[in-house]
Amino acid sequence: MNGSKMLAVDLAGETVRALNGSMVAYEGQMNFKRQGMTGGDGGLMGAVRRRVAGENVTLMEVTGQGTVYLASEATEITLVHLQGDTLLVESSNLLALDGQLRTGVQFSGLRGMSTGQGLATTKVEGHGTVAIVSDGPAIALEVTQGQPLCVDPQAFVASRGQLQQDFVTDANWRTMLGQGSGETFQLRFNGHGLVYIQPAERSGGLAEV
Repeated sequence: MNGSKMLAVDLAGETVRALNGSMVAYEGQMNFKRQGMTGGDGGLMGAVRRRVAGENVTLMEVTGQGTVYLASEATEITLVHLQGDTLLVESSNLLALDGQLRTGVQFSGLRGMSTGQGLATTKVEGHGTVAIVSDGPAIALEVTQGQPLCVDPQAFVASRGQLQQDFVTDANWRTMLGQGSGETFQLRFNGHGLVYIQPAERSGGLAEV
């Protein structure tokens, strides 16, 4: 990390995958290769499934000797270290990940519709480090058994652990008349794990109803 808004990645022949266009500088010898959309499903049908699901983040492979500096619109960067577990992250919040990590697509249903992110979210699993970005410093909230956590969909960034997620609403006649609280839809997490949120809300999606 080189400040909270720029990631410095030292490479000695390894490969890192990063958001296409996120390179702002590099030292040494680097090779950049556009990888395409994330997702473990290959071939035409895999691409079609990702398009239909709305999961369309494009990554590039960076390989070389030296240091590459990555950033995305001056957003805050948080490093998440995976040890064989899985991280579910909104595609717009993914900056970079170690080359050995596996990526895929997981159906997010109403959560994706409520945020305008599409019907799928990006799944990252394995051993390595993931760099996520957020509008303001990301906050990791712990979920424990019997203590559910409710989150505004527009503030959701990522989650990890043994979590079950459902979609709750308090829409009523006041909402229809424009007299609601403005917090009509929430994501509810049960189980054990961490949920990462940002101290700002995205624009668009059902959550603005």
